[in-house]
Amino acid sequence: MRLILDRLAAHRAGHATGFYSVCSAHPVVLTAAFVHARDTGDVALVEATSNQVNQDGGYTGMTPVDFRDLVYRLADSVGLDRTRVLLGGDHLGPNCWQALSAEIAMEKSDRLIHDYVSAGFSKIHLDCSMACAGEPAALGDALIAHRSARLAAVAEAAWLERGGEPPVYIIGSEVPVPGGAHETLAELAVTTPEAALATVAAHREAFQKAGLTQAWERVVGLVVQPGVEFDHDHVIAYRPEKAIALSRAVESVPRLVYEAHSTDYQTRAALANLVKDHFAILKVGPAVTFALREALWALDNVVADLGVRAQTDSLRATVLASLRANPKHWQRYYEQTGNSLTLQLQYSLSDRIRYYWPQPEIVDAVNRVCSLFDQAQPPISLISQYLPAAVEPLREGRLKLSAHEMIIHHIRTVLEQYSNACRA
Repeated sequence: MRLILDRLAAHRAGHATGFYSVCSAHPVVLTAAFVHARDTGDVALVEATSNQVNQDGGYTGMTPVDFRDLVYRLADSVGLDRTRVLLGGDHLGPNCWQALSAEIAMEKSDRLIHDYVSAGFSKIHLDCSMACAGEPAALGDALIAHRSARLAAVAEAAWLERGGEPPVYIIGSEVPVPGGAHETLAELAVTTPEAALATVAAHREAFQKAGLTQAWERVVGLVVQPGVEFDHDHVIAYRPEKAIALSRAVESVPRLVYEAHSTDYQTRAALANLVKDHFAILKVGPAVTFALREALWALDNVVADLGVRAQTDSLRATVLASLRANPKHWQRYYEQTGNSLTLQLQYSLSDRIRYYWPQPEIVDAVNRVCSLFDQAQPPISLISQYLPAAVEPLREGRLKLSAHEMIIHHIRTVLEQYSNACRA
Protein backbone atom coordinates (compact mmCIF):
# COMPACT_ATOMS: atom_id res chain seq x y z
CA MET A 1 0.00 0.00 0.00
CA ARG A 2 2.81 2.40 0.88
CA LEU A 3 4.43 1.75 -2.51
CA ILE A 4 1.22 2.85 -4.24
CA LEU A 5 0.69 5.93 -2.07
CA ASP A 6 4.30 7.09 -2.43
CA ARG A 7 4.41 6.77 -6.20
CA LEU A 8 1.05 8.45 -6.71
CA ALA A 9 2.13 11.22 -4.34
CA ALA A 10 5.19 11.72 -6.54
CA HIS A 11 2.89 11.96 -9.54
CA ARG A 12 0.77 14.58 -7.82
CA ALA A 13 3.98 16.47 -7.01
CA GLY A 14 4.70 16.86 -10.72
CA HIS A 15 6.61 13.74 -11.71
CA ALA A 16 5.29 11.89 -14.77
CA THR A 17 5.25 8.55 -13.01
CA GLY A 18 2.56 5.94 -12.48
CA PHE A 19 1.67 2.26 -12.40
CA TYR A 20 0.72 -0.25 -15.02
CA SER A 21 -1.46 -3.11 -13.92
CA VAL A 22 -1.33 -6.54 -15.57
CA CYS A 23 -4.83 -8.01 -15.57
CA SER A 24 -4.32 -11.68 -16.34
CA ALA A 25 -4.37 -15.04 -14.61
CA HIS A 26 -2.25 -16.86 -17.19
CA PRO A 27 0.88 -18.25 -15.47
CA VAL A 28 3.18 -17.44 -18.40
CA VAL A 29 1.91 -13.85 -18.64
CA LEU A 30 2.34 -13.43 -14.89
CA THR A 31 5.83 -14.91 -15.09
CA ALA A 32 6.71 -12.41 -17.82
CA ALA A 33 5.45 -9.58 -15.61
CA PHE A 34 7.59 -10.76 -12.71
CA VAL A 35 10.70 -11.23 -14.85
CA HIS A 36 10.17 -7.74 -16.25
CA ALA A 37 9.77 -6.22 -12.77
CA ARG A 38 12.84 -8.11 -11.53
CA ASP A 39 15.01 -6.93 -14.42
CA THR A 40 13.80 -3.31 -14.39
CA GLY A 41 13.86 -2.92 -10.60
CA ASP A 42 10.18 -1.99 -10.58
CA VAL A 43 7.19 -3.43 -8.76
CA ALA A 44 4.73 -5.83 -10.35
CA LEU A 45 1.08 -4.86 -9.94
CA VAL A 46 -1.18 -7.71 -11.01
CA GLU A 47 -4.94 -7.76 -10.77
CA ALA A 48 -7.68 -10.35 -10.83
CA THR A 49 -11.18 -9.46 -11.99
CA SER A 50 -14.31 -10.52 -10.16
CA ASN A 51 -15.46 -12.83 -12.95
CA GLN A 52 -12.01 -14.37 -13.17
CA VAL A 53 -11.41 -14.99 -9.45
CA ASN A 54 -14.10 -15.06 -6.77
CA GLN A 55 -15.44 -17.10 -3.86
CA ASP A 56 -17.03 -19.54 -6.31
CA GLY A 57 -13.85 -19.93 -8.35
CA GLY A 58 -14.70 -17.66 -11.29
CA TYR A 59 -13.90 -18.82 -14.78
CA THR A 60 -10.33 -19.68 -13.71
CA GLY A 61 -11.50 -21.94 -10.88
CA MET A 62 -9.47 -19.84 -8.42
CA THR A 63 -10.50 -18.13 -5.21
CA PRO A 64 -8.62 -14.99 -4.08
CA VAL A 65 -6.36 -17.13 -1.87
CA ASP A 66 -5.64 -19.44 -4.81
CA PHE A 67 -4.72 -16.51 -7.04
CA ARG A 68 -2.51 -14.98 -4.34
CA ASP A 69 -0.67 -18.28 -3.87
CA LEU A 70 -0.18 -18.66 -7.63
CA VAL A 71 1.19 -15.12 -7.88
CA TYR A 72 3.65 -15.57 -5.02
CA ARG A 73 4.76 -18.98 -6.27
CA LEU A 74 5.53 -17.58 -9.72
CA ALA A 75 7.28 -14.51 -8.29
CA ASP A 76 9.40 -16.75 -6.07
CA SER A 77 10.32 -18.93 -9.05
CA VAL A 78 11.97 -16.02 -10.89
CA GLY A 79 13.55 -14.40 -7.84
CA LEU A 80 11.25 -11.40 -7.48
CA ASP A 81 10.91 -10.43 -3.84
CA ARG A 82 7.32 -10.56 -2.62
CA THR A 83 7.61 -7.02 -1.27
CA ARG A 84 7.73 -5.91 -4.91
CA VAL A 85 4.51 -7.71 -5.80
CA LEU A 86 1.22 -5.84 -5.44
CA LEU A 87 -2.15 -7.56 -5.68
CA GLY A 88 -5.24 -5.78 -6.95
CA GLY A 89 -8.88 -6.67 -7.40
CA ASP A 90 -10.72 -5.28 -10.42
CA HIS A 91 -14.47 -4.69 -10.91
CA LEU A 92 -15.21 -5.90 -7.37
CA GLY A 93 -18.93 -5.63 -6.80
CA PRO A 94 -22.09 -7.21 -8.20
CA ASN A 95 -20.61 -7.70 -11.69
CA CYS A 96 -20.92 -11.52 -11.58
CA TRP A 97 -24.41 -11.51 -10.09
CA GLN A 98 -26.31 -8.93 -12.14
CA ALA A 99 -29.07 -11.46 -12.87
CA LEU A 100 -29.88 -11.61 -9.15
CA SER A 101 -31.73 -9.11 -6.99
CA ALA A 102 -29.66 -6.24 -5.68
CA GLU A 103 -29.94 -7.52 -2.11
CA ILE A 104 -28.57 -10.96 -2.94
CA ALA A 105 -25.96 -9.60 -5.36
CA MET A 106 -24.65 -7.19 -2.73
CA GLU A 107 -24.48 -9.96 -0.12
CA LYS A 108 -22.32 -11.93 -2.53
CA SER A 109 -20.28 -8.79 -3.19
CA ASP A 110 -19.68 -8.41 0.56
CA ARG A 111 -18.18 -11.90 0.62
CA LEU A 112 -16.15 -11.16 -2.50
CA ILE A 113 -14.59 -8.05 -0.97
CA HIS A 114 -13.95 -9.80 2.34
CA ASP A 115 -12.14 -12.66 0.64
CA TYR A 116 -9.98 -10.41 -1.53
CA VAL A 117 -8.85 -8.21 1.35
CA SER A 118 -8.37 -11.16 3.71
CA ALA A 119 -6.12 -12.78 1.10
CA GLY A 120 -3.86 -9.72 1.10
CA PHE A 121 -5.04 -7.79 -1.95
CA SER A 122 -4.00 -4.19 -1.37
CA LYS A 123 -5.63 -2.32 -4.29
CA ILE A 124 -9.41 -2.64 -4.40
CA HIS A 125 -11.58 -1.34 -7.24
CA LEU A 126 -15.05 -0.79 -5.79
CA ASP A 127 -17.28 -1.13 -8.84
CA CYS A 128 -21.01 -0.95 -8.16
CA SER A 129 -21.91 0.71 -11.45
CA MET A 130 -23.88 -2.21 -12.88
CA ALA A 131 -27.60 -2.73 -12.44
CA CYS A 132 -29.05 -5.84 -10.85
CA ALA A 133 -32.32 -7.63 -11.65
CA GLY A 134 -35.27 -5.29 -11.87
CA GLU A 135 -33.19 -2.12 -11.80
CA PRO A 136 -32.86 0.52 -14.53
CA ALA A 137 -29.81 0.06 -16.74
CA ALA A 138 -28.19 3.31 -15.57
CA LEU A 139 -27.82 3.74 -11.82
CA GLY A 140 -27.35 7.17 -10.28
CA ASP A 141 -24.15 8.35 -8.63
CA ALA A 142 -25.73 8.33 -5.17
CA LEU A 143 -26.77 4.67 -5.30
CA ILE A 144 -23.45 3.57 -6.81
CA ALA A 145 -21.59 5.49 -4.12
CA HIS A 146 -23.78 4.09 -1.34
CA ARG A 147 -23.08 0.54 -2.43
CA SER A 148 -19.38 1.27 -2.84
CA ALA A 149 -19.21 2.64 0.70
CA ARG A 150 -20.91 -0.50 1.96
CA LEU A 151 -18.22 -2.60 0.33
CA ALA A 152 -15.49 -0.32 1.66
CA ALA A 153 -16.79 -0.94 5.18
CA VAL A 154 -16.51 -4.68 4.58
CA ALA A 155 -12.98 -4.20 3.26
CA GLU A 156 -11.95 -2.15 6.28
CA ALA A 157 -13.27 -4.79 8.67
CA ALA A 158 -11.45 -7.55 6.76
CA TRP A 159 -8.23 -5.55 6.86
CA LEU A 160 -8.50 -5.05 10.63
CA GLU A 161 -8.92 -8.82 11.01
CA ARG A 162 -5.98 -9.51 8.70
CA GLY A 163 -3.58 -6.87 9.96
CA GLY A 164 -0.74 -5.32 8.02
CA GLU A 165 -1.03 -2.33 5.74
CA PRO A 166 -4.54 -1.13 4.87
CA PRO A 167 -5.88 -1.32 1.32
CA VAL A 168 -6.19 1.57 -1.08
CA TYR A 169 -9.33 2.07 -3.13
CA ILE A 170 -10.30 2.88 -6.70
CA ILE A 171 -13.78 4.23 -7.38
CA GLY A 172 -15.64 5.18 -10.52
CA SER A 173 -18.70 4.31 -12.52
CA GLU A 174 -17.58 5.07 -16.08
CA VAL A 175 -15.98 1.68 -16.58
CA PRO A 176 -15.26 0.39 -20.10
CA VAL A 177 -16.45 -3.13 -20.88
CA PRO A 178 -13.79 -5.59 -19.66
CA GLY A 179 -11.85 -7.07 -22.57
CA GLY A 180 -12.74 -4.47 -25.19
CA ALA A 181 -15.88 -3.35 -26.96
CA HIS A 182 -18.10 -5.88 -28.70
CA GLU A 183 -19.21 -3.59 -31.50
CA THR A 184 -17.28 -1.65 -34.12
CA LEU A 185 -16.21 1.72 -32.75
CA ALA A 186 -15.55 5.01 -34.48
CA GLU A 187 -15.07 7.47 -31.63
CA LEU A 188 -15.64 7.66 -27.89
CA ALA A 189 -16.90 10.43 -25.66
CA VAL A 190 -14.42 11.45 -23.01
CA THR A 191 -15.79 11.66 -19.46
CA THR A 192 -16.75 15.25 -18.71
CA PRO A 193 -15.05 17.03 -15.81
CA GLU A 194 -18.49 17.61 -14.28
CA ALA A 195 -19.29 13.89 -14.32
CA ALA A 196 -15.92 12.97 -12.83
CA LEU A 197 -16.19 15.49 -10.01
CA ALA A 198 -19.80 14.50 -9.32
CA THR A 199 -18.69 10.88 -8.89
CA VAL A 200 -16.01 11.97 -6.43
CA ALA A 201 -18.45 14.14 -4.47
CA ALA A 202 -21.06 11.37 -4.25
CA HIS A 203 -18.51 8.85 -3.00
CA ARG A 204 -16.98 11.29 -0.52
CA GLU A 205 -20.43 11.95 0.96
CA ALA A 206 -21.29 8.23 1.09
CA PHE A 207 -18.01 7.38 2.81
CA GLN A 208 -18.55 10.14 5.37
CA LYS A 209 -22.10 9.01 6.10
CA ALA A 210 -20.82 5.47 6.63
CA GLY A 211 -18.16 6.65 9.09
CA LEU A 212 -15.34 5.82 6.67
CA THR A 213 -13.40 9.07 6.83
CA GLN A 214 -10.05 7.29 7.25
CA ALA A 215 -10.83 4.92 4.38
CA TRP A 216 -11.63 7.92 2.17
CA GLU A 217 -8.06 9.13 2.75
CA ARG A 218 -6.97 5.98 0.92
CA VAL A 219 -9.17 6.47 -2.14
CA VAL A 220 -6.44 7.14 -4.68
CA GLY A 221 -7.97 6.54 -8.11
CA LEU A 222 -11.04 7.30 -10.19
CA VAL A 223 -11.98 5.26 -13.26
CA VAL A 224 -12.95 7.49 -16.15
CA GLN A 225 -13.07 7.24 -19.94
CA PRO A 226 -10.14 9.18 -21.45
CA GLY A 227 -11.26 8.27 -24.95
CA VAL A 228 -9.42 4.96 -25.42
CA GLU A 229 -10.88 1.60 -26.39
CA PHE A 230 -10.53 -1.20 -28.90
CA ASP A 231 -12.91 -3.51 -30.71
CA HIS A 232 -12.13 -6.63 -32.71
CA ASP A 233 -10.03 -4.90 -35.35
CA HIS A 234 -9.60 -1.23 -34.43
CA VAL A 235 -8.01 0.83 -31.68
CA ILE A 236 -9.34 4.21 -30.63
CA ALA A 237 -6.16 6.17 -29.96
CA TYR A 238 -5.71 8.55 -27.05
CA ARG A 239 -5.97 12.19 -28.13
CA PRO A 240 -4.62 14.48 -25.39
CA GLU A 241 -6.34 17.55 -26.78
CA LYS A 242 -9.76 15.95 -26.18
CA ALA A 243 -8.98 15.18 -22.53
CA ILE A 244 -7.47 18.51 -21.44
CA ALA A 245 -10.43 19.57 -19.30
CA LEU A 246 -10.76 16.13 -17.71
CA SER A 247 -7.03 16.02 -17.01
CA ARG A 248 -7.09 19.38 -15.26
CA ALA A 249 -10.20 18.57 -13.23
CA VAL A 250 -8.49 15.97 -11.06
CA GLU A 251 -5.89 18.50 -9.95
CA SER A 252 -8.56 20.03 -7.71
CA VAL A 253 -9.03 16.77 -5.75
CA PRO A 254 -6.32 15.93 -3.21
CA ARG A 255 -4.40 12.63 -3.72
CA LEU A 256 -6.53 11.48 -6.66
CA VAL A 257 -5.32 10.28 -10.06
CA TYR A 258 -7.25 8.63 -12.86
CA GLU A 259 -7.23 4.94 -13.66
CA ALA A 260 -7.53 4.17 -17.38
CA HIS A 261 -8.98 0.85 -18.48
CA SER A 262 -8.75 -0.66 -21.98
CA THR A 263 -5.40 0.98 -22.73
CA ASP A 264 -4.38 -2.17 -24.64
CA TYR A 265 -2.76 -1.60 -28.05
CA GLN A 266 -2.13 2.12 -27.49
CA THR A 267 1.14 3.42 -28.91
CA ARG A 268 4.17 4.20 -26.76
CA ALA A 269 3.56 7.91 -27.18
CA ALA A 270 -0.12 7.56 -26.25
CA LEU A 271 0.71 5.62 -23.07
CA ALA A 272 3.27 8.23 -22.03
CA ASN A 273 0.78 11.04 -22.69
CA LEU A 274 -1.88 9.27 -20.63
CA VAL A 275 0.43 9.12 -17.62
CA LYS A 276 1.50 12.73 -18.09
CA ASP A 277 -2.17 13.77 -18.19
CA HIS A 278 -2.89 12.18 -14.77
CA PHE A 279 -4.15 8.81 -16.05
CA ALA A 280 -1.46 7.45 -13.79
CA ILE A 281 -2.76 3.88 -13.50
CA LEU A 282 -2.84 2.03 -16.82
CA LYS A 283 -4.62 -1.30 -17.13
CA VAL A 284 -3.49 -3.90 -19.66
CA GLY A 285 -5.02 -7.33 -20.21
CA PRO A 286 -5.90 -8.67 -23.67
CA ALA A 287 -2.78 -7.09 -25.20
CA VAL A 288 -0.49 -9.32 -23.16
CA THR A 289 -2.43 -12.51 -23.85
CA PHE A 290 -2.58 -11.44 -27.51
CA ALA A 291 1.23 -11.33 -27.39
CA LEU A 292 1.24 -14.79 -25.81
CA ARG A 293 -0.85 -16.09 -28.72
CA GLU A 294 1.42 -14.38 -31.24
CA ALA A 295 4.47 -16.08 -29.75
CA LEU A 296 2.80 -19.50 -29.69
CA TRP A 297 1.65 -19.17 -33.31
CA ALA A 298 5.23 -18.21 -34.22
CA LEU A 299 6.67 -21.30 -32.50
CA ASP A 300 4.06 -23.43 -34.25
CA ASN A 301 5.15 -21.99 -37.61
CA VAL A 302 8.82 -22.58 -36.83
CA VAL A 303 8.38 -26.28 -36.06
CA ALA A 304 6.13 -26.65 -39.12
CA ASP A 305 8.81 -25.16 -41.39
CA LEU A 306 11.43 -27.41 -39.82
CA GLY A 307 9.30 -30.42 -40.70
CA VAL A 308 9.59 -31.89 -37.21
CA ARG A 309 5.85 -32.42 -36.79
CA ALA A 310 2.98 -33.52 -38.98
CA GLN A 311 0.96 -30.75 -40.58
CA THR A 312 -2.15 -32.20 -38.92
CA ASP A 313 -0.51 -31.90 -35.49
CA SER A 314 -0.58 -28.11 -35.40
CA LEU A 315 -1.17 -26.08 -32.26
CA ARG A 316 -3.30 -23.64 -34.22
CA ALA A 317 -5.58 -26.43 -35.49
CA THR A 318 -5.95 -27.82 -31.97
CA VAL A 319 -6.88 -24.43 -30.54
CA LEU A 320 -9.38 -23.63 -33.27
CA ALA A 321 -11.01 -27.04 -32.90
CA SER A 322 -11.39 -26.44 -29.16
CA LEU A 323 -12.94 -23.00 -29.73
CA ARG A 324 -15.42 -24.36 -32.24
CA ALA A 325 -16.33 -27.32 -30.04
CA ASN A 326 -16.97 -25.05 -27.07
CA PRO A 327 -18.12 -21.60 -28.26
CA LYS A 328 -19.23 -20.49 -24.79
CA HIS A 329 -16.63 -17.74 -24.42
CA TRP A 330 -16.88 -16.18 -27.90
CA GLN A 331 -20.24 -16.83 -29.55
CA ARG A 332 -21.88 -13.72 -28.03
CA TYR A 333 -19.09 -11.53 -29.35
CA TYR A 334 -18.08 -12.79 -32.80
CA GLU A 335 -20.66 -12.49 -35.56
CA GLN A 336 -18.65 -13.47 -38.64
CA THR A 337 -18.92 -16.76 -40.56
CA GLY A 338 -16.61 -18.89 -42.70
CA ASN A 339 -13.02 -17.71 -43.08
CA SER A 340 -13.88 -14.35 -41.52
CA LEU A 341 -14.84 -16.16 -38.32
CA THR A 342 -11.65 -18.22 -38.43
CA LEU A 343 -9.67 -14.98 -38.60
CA GLN A 344 -11.69 -13.39 -35.82
CA LEU A 345 -11.28 -16.41 -33.53
CA GLN A 346 -7.52 -16.05 -33.83
CA TYR A 347 -6.82 -12.39 -34.30
CA SER A 348 -9.58 -10.35 -32.65
CA LEU A 349 -8.02 -7.74 -30.40
CA SER A 350 -10.44 -8.83 -27.67
CA ASP A 351 -8.42 -12.09 -27.66
CA ARG A 352 -11.06 -14.44 -26.39
CA ILE A 353 -8.66 -17.31 -26.98
CA ARG A 354 -7.35 -16.40 -23.54
CA TYR A 355 -10.22 -18.33 -21.97
CA TYR A 356 -9.14 -21.56 -23.66
CA TRP A 357 -5.45 -21.96 -22.78
CA PRO A 358 -6.21 -24.12 -19.69
CA GLN A 359 -8.07 -26.73 -21.79
CA PRO A 360 -6.19 -30.05 -21.41
CA GLU A 361 -5.88 -30.70 -25.15
CA ILE A 362 -4.49 -27.19 -25.67
CA VAL A 363 -2.06 -27.51 -22.76
CA ASP A 364 -0.77 -30.75 -24.32
CA ALA A 365 -0.44 -29.11 -27.73
CA VAL A 366 1.46 -26.12 -26.32
CA ASN A 367 3.84 -28.41 -24.43
CA ARG A 368 4.40 -30.47 -27.57
CA VAL A 369 5.26 -27.45 -29.72
CA CYS A 370 7.60 -26.04 -27.08
CA SER A 371 9.35 -29.39 -26.72
CA LEU A 372 9.80 -29.74 -30.51
CA PHE A 373 11.17 -26.19 -30.71
CA ASP A 374 13.68 -26.82 -27.94
CA GLN A 375 14.83 -30.09 -29.47
CA ALA A 376 15.23 -28.61 -32.95
CA GLN A 377 17.18 -25.47 -31.92
CA PRO A 378 16.10 -23.64 -35.10
CA PRO A 379 18.49 -21.36 -37.00
CA ILE A 380 18.49 -17.63 -36.40
CA SER A 381 17.18 -17.06 -39.93
CA LEU A 382 13.96 -18.89 -39.07
CA ILE A 383 13.63 -16.98 -35.80
CA SER A 384 14.00 -13.78 -37.81
CA GLN A 385 11.06 -14.79 -39.99
CA TYR A 386 8.57 -15.32 -37.16
CA LEU A 387 9.96 -13.55 -34.06
CA PRO A 388 12.20 -10.79 -35.45
CA ALA A 389 12.30 -8.83 -32.18
CA ALA A 390 14.14 -11.78 -30.59
CA VAL A 391 17.05 -11.82 -33.05
CA GLU A 392 19.16 -9.03 -31.54
CA PRO A 393 18.94 -10.25 -27.91
CA LEU A 394 19.66 -13.80 -29.12
CA ARG A 395 22.78 -12.70 -30.98
CA GLU A 396 23.96 -10.64 -28.03
CA GLY A 397 23.47 -13.53 -25.62
CA ARG A 398 20.75 -11.78 -23.62
CA LEU A 399 18.13 -14.33 -24.61
CA LYS A 400 18.30 -18.12 -24.64
CA LEU A 401 17.03 -20.08 -27.60
CA SER A 402 14.23 -21.84 -25.75
CA ALA A 403 10.49 -21.77 -26.31
CA HIS A 404 9.78 -20.51 -22.80
CA GLU A 405 12.31 -17.69 -23.05
CA MET A 406 11.06 -16.68 -26.48
CA ILE A 407 7.47 -16.43 -25.23
CA ILE A 408 8.48 -14.44 -22.14
CA HIS A 409 10.54 -12.06 -24.28
CA HIS A 410 7.67 -11.45 -26.70
CA ILE A 411 5.23 -10.64 -23.88
CA ARG A 412 7.82 -8.31 -22.39
CA THR A 413 7.85 -6.25 -25.58
CA VAL A 414 4.34 -5.16 -24.58
CA LEU A 415 5.16 -4.69 -20.90
CA GLU A 416 8.19 -2.58 -21.80
CA GLN A 417 5.95 0.00 -23.44
CA TYR A 418 3.97 0.31 -20.21
CA SER A 419 6.93 0.39 -17.85
CA ASN A 420 8.60 3.09 -19.97
CA ALA A 421 5.41 5.17 -19.94
CA CYS A 422 5.13 4.90 -16.15
CA ARG A 423 8.75 5.74 -15.42
CA ALA A 424 9.46 9.39 -14.61
